[in-house]
Amino acid sequence: MPRGALIVLEGLDRSGKSTQVDRLVARLNAEGHRARLHKFPDRTTAIGKMIDAYLRSATDLDDRAIHLLFSANRWECHAAIEKDLADGITVVADRYAFSGIAFSAAKGLDFTYCLSPDTGLPLPDTTLYLTLSPETAAQRGAYGAERYENVDTQKAVRAQFAKVAKEVARRHGDARWVEVSAEGSVEEVERDIWGVVEDVVRRVKDEPVGRLWE
Repeated sequence: MPRGALIVLEGLDRSGKSTQVDRLVARLNAEGHRARLHKFPDRTTAIGKMIDAYLRSATDLDDRAIHLLFSANRWECHAAIEKDLADGITVVADRYAFSGIAFSAAKGLDFTYCLSPDTGLPLPDTTLYLTLSPETAAQRGAYGAERYENVDTQKAVRAQFAKVAKEVARRHGDARWVEVSAEGSVEEVERDIWGVVEDVVRRVKDEPVGRLWE
C-alpha cells in the first residue's frame, strides 16, 4: 500500500497554523486522500496534561525538564503516527520537534542538546514554516493567553527557527523545509500550502519514512 505523507506546519504563535492545518486536512480528504490531524503538544495524554498546565502558567518546571516532556509527548504518539503512514493515511501535524528546539533554545538551552531527544522520530516529508512578524502576530485575537506569547520571546524563537531551518537543510535537504508567508488572507495562505503539499503527497507514496536527525 502506498504510504501516507507526514506534513508539519510550524511558525510563531498566532501565525494561523491551527486554521491552516484544519483546512489542509479537509482539502486532502476532499481530494481523495485519507488524512488525519495531530496537534503537538497532545494535551490528552498524561504527559500532555502536565505540559498543558505549564503552558497555562498553572505550574512551573525547570527548562530542561519541560523540554524533555515535550519530546516525550512526541515519542508517546510516534507509534500511532507511523501506523497511519503505513496504512496510507497522511498525517498533518500542528507543530513538531522543531518547535521544541526553537522555544527551548530561545530560553538559553544549548541548541545541540535541544535536538538530541527527538533523534529517530519519523522525519516529516515537508515542514511548512508560516512566516509572520512577532508584531503582526501580537495583534491577532487571544494573543498573550499562554506563557510564551509575548513579542520579545517570539523574536527570540524566530531567530532559533532560522537555525532549525539550516539544520534541516544540512541534514535532510532543502526540500524538507518550505517557508510560506502568513501575511495574506486565509485563502491565499491555503493556496500556497496546497501548492506544496499536493506534490509531496504524490511524490513520497513509495518512499520509506525517514528518521529525524539521522
